[in-house]
Amino acid sequence: MSPGEASAVGVMPATRSRAGRTVREPVADPTCAAAVDLARAAAIVEAGDEAAVGEHLGCDAEGDRIVLHRFACRSASYPGWTWTVVVTRASRVRKVTVDDVVLMPGDGALLAPAWVPWSERLRPGDVGVGDLLPTAIDDPRLTLRAEDVEELVDTDNFVELGLGRPRVLSAAGREEAVERWYAGDAGPSASIAKVAPASCLTCGFHVRLAGALGRLFGVCANELAPDDGRVTAIDHGCGAHSEALVAPSAHPESVVFDEDPSDLEPTDVELVAVTAHPPGSVSDTEPDEQSADAIGPEPYGHS
Repeated sequence: MSPGEASAVGVMPATRSRAGRTVREPVADPTCAAAVDLARAAAIVEAGDEAAVGEHLGCDAEGDRIVLHRFACRSASYPGWTWTVVVTRASRVRKVTVDDVVLMPGDGALLAPAWVPWSERLRPGDVGVGDLLPTAIDDPRLTLRAEDVEELVDTDNFVELGLGRPRVLSAAGREEAVERWYAGDAGPSASIAKVAPASCLTCGFHVRLAGALGRLFGVCANELAPDDGRVTAIDHGCGAHSEALVAPSAHPESVVFDEDPSDLEPTDVELVAVTAHPPGSVSDTEPDEQSADAIGPEPYGHS
C-alpha cells in the first residue's frame, strides 16, 4: 500500500527510524479525546475560577492512550496562554483519568525575558554599601604579579610587582579602563572640558597616577572642583584650573614695622600727602564730586 492510499483510508503512514525500525506517529485515543468535560473540570480546579478557563482549542496525541486537551486562558494575567490538561487511561480500561494540568504559553504569550547570569547583568554603580562583588579566577582584566610570571615577554610595560596583591591589571583590563575613562565624563569630550580655560595637564591640583596609566590620567585634588577625588584625563579640564584666574593672596604676609627708618634709601619710600581726619570720619568730598576714574568695579567681576 502506497503512502497516498494509506492516507485515503485513514491509516497513519509509517516512518522509518535511523535504526531501521518502523516508528508510527501517535494517534489520539478516541476515549481520551472525548473526555473534554473531565479535562475542563480539572482546569477549573487548577485555575480556581471557572471564568479563567475558556473554549476548548483541541487535543493532541502525546502517546498511546495519552491525550493533551487545550483550553484558552481567560485570566488577565496570562494573555495568550493555554490550559493544557493531560488525560490517559490504562490498557483495557474505559475510565479516563487526569494526569496533569499545566499552563502553557501560546502564540503571542507574554514571557519572561531570557535568564542572564548575574555577572552579565551588573552595571557600573550597582555595588552598594555592604555588597560583595566576586571576581572570577580567570577574569581577563586581571593577570598574575611579576613574581608569578616565569618568563617576561615584550609586554614588560604592563607587568607590575604586585605589592602584596595576588593579581594586578592585565593589558586587556588596562585598555578597557583607559577607553572607558577617556570616553566618559573624565575625558576631553565632556562638556565642562570643552569650555575649560586650560587642561588638567597644566593644573597644580592634578596629581598624576603612577605606572602606565599616569601617561594619560591623574586625580583631581581641588576640593572646589567638580571632579575632586576622581580620575581625569590630562586633556580634561574645568573652571577650577589652578592658573585660570590668579587672585591676590587670601593670606597676605604681614607688614613688618620698622621703628628706625634711618637706613632707608630715598627711593625706598614714597611720601604721599594725606588730609588728616578724625578717627571714623569719611571723606570731605561728596560722592557725586568724585571723579569718574575714582569709581569703578572691584577686581574679578565684583561690584
